Amino acid sequence: MSYPILEIDLKKIYQNAFTLNSKCLGQNISVSGVIKGANGLIEIAKEFEKANLAHIASSRIRELIEVYNSDITLPTMLVRIPMKSEIENLVKYVDISLNSELETIIEIEKECKKQGKTHKVILMFDLGDLREGYFLEENIIKTALYIENNLEFVKLHGIGSNLSCYGSVVPTKTNLTTLCNIATKIENKINRNLDIISGGATTSVPLLFKNKIPKKINNLRIGEAILLAVDLEEFWNVDMSDMYKDAFILKAEIIEIKTKPSHPIGKLFIDAFGNKPIYTDIGKRKRALLALGKKDIGDHDKLIPIDKNIKVVGSSSDHLIIDIEDTTEFYNIGDIIKFKMYYQAMLFSSASPDVSIKFKYNTL
Repeated sequence: MSYPILEIDLKKIYQNAFTLNSKCLGQNISVSGVIKGANGLIEIAKEFEKANLAHIASSRIRELIEVYNSDITLPTMLVRIPMKSEIENLVKYVDISLNSELETIIEIEKECKKQGKTHKVILMFDLGDLREGYFLEENIIKTALYIENNLEFVKLHGIGSNLSCYGSVVPTKTNLTTLCNIATKIENKINRNLDIISGGATTSVPLLFKNKIPKKINNLRIGEAILLAVDLEEFWNVDMSDMYKDAFILKAEIIEIKTKPSHPIGKLFIDAFGNKPIYTDIGKRKRALLALGKKDIGDHDKLIPIDKNIKVVGSSSDHLIIDIEDTTEFYNIGDIIKFKMYYQAMLFSSASPDVSIKFKYNTL
């Protein structure tokens, strides 16, 4: 197996999924396990199933087709609004989808009739993050009533919302209560309870830990908090001490070690990606070059060296530069540097054809 290698500890992923699912079930909240952050790896989806999550979810229908063709029996959920061009596959392979366009829903109804199948939809409401969802309350209610009263094969399963992913809006008890109030209005008009009121994704977990999620919310769509459990502790000040933060370890090989100035020499303009980086001159430093780059990890700042005395300096498409001046380890050419990571690095590295995937089962 060639480097770089993304080593994935499936036992730790299972344990994280089990731990978080238990916390959610304690507040009558089901978990839709989102696998798209790890490129939809079936091995991870199987750990989600073992941990008794409610659904396997992804934004990419390709990944859900792979789940369908595996021996996984959990219902699947498409968490990106479906394209018209993928409706045939949606109906054939996916159980539930998030929707915000009646025109698309009507096309799903037609395809369901053609295939002799039913399909569940969750209508999305935009609470201010300005990504997907109805923006006016009357419009989502109107669509919900249309589905309930006019469609035979498309079933109104619930409503939901997403926060933080685009507009960085924080989920709060106030904005999630708005979603709950809309759900109540719909339920009063259709004379039944909705199955799902989905209160967001990983960024709603801080409210869960504080017991501040409105009681009517009964579902969260969670990926990062299970797979990495890093962002919530680092950025949201959530105690994730009972979760493993090293289920994903990226290993890269040293290809050069040199002492060089810390500031580029000559007239500066832009880098390979059209950016204008800012450099700080701290004198000559011992640096190592790794065979890993932005093509594999995205932003190099999303890597966390396990050797705490290593600093990530920068990267290009295919190279990562680290400062090893202050480390107590003695590194040689061919040695392997290990990193934990934030979400973006997991997203890129798990999908890179140049990063080998190695699964392991730790005994914990």
